[in-house]
Amino acid sequence: MTRKKIIDPDVIRELADLLSETGLSEIEVENAGNRVRVARPVSPAAVAAPVAAAAAPLPETAPRQEDGQPPGTVPSPMVGTAYLSPEPGAPPFVKVGERINEGQTCIIVEAMKTMNHIPAPRAGTVSAILIEDGQPVEYGQPLLVIE
Repeated sequence: MTRKKIIDPDVIRELADLLSETGLSEIEVENAGNRVRVARPVSPAAVAAPVAAAAAPLPETAPRQEDGQPPGTVPSPMVGTAYLSPEPGAPPFVKVGERINEGQTCIIVEAMKTMNHIPAPRAGTVSAILIEDGQPVEYGQPLLVIE
């Protein structure tokens, strides 16, 4: 009797390569009842550095929320790749200085080949966009600030 492989090692290698390419810290997939989760350690400095660099343009005297972010910060609700426009070459959803409405799409986060429109949680003026187009983002990472 031959022993059936439950998890294909090549799938794990592909997922690990995907983590390296995208800069994500973990990924989980399920297919035909088999679930595979691949994670890699991320140093706190590696996560804090992009966030600190992105938030640098805001004055240090600006008020902060309990989580240390400026008021009006819109965090990423998931891990994925953030896009500032609906497709390559199209105008961005929002621009710094632009007035936006509550519920208006401000960014797309692609996760597992699904485009998730991120709505503005409130009306206001976009005072900062804290990410680059096509940048990998983590759960809770600040995306933009609405004042």
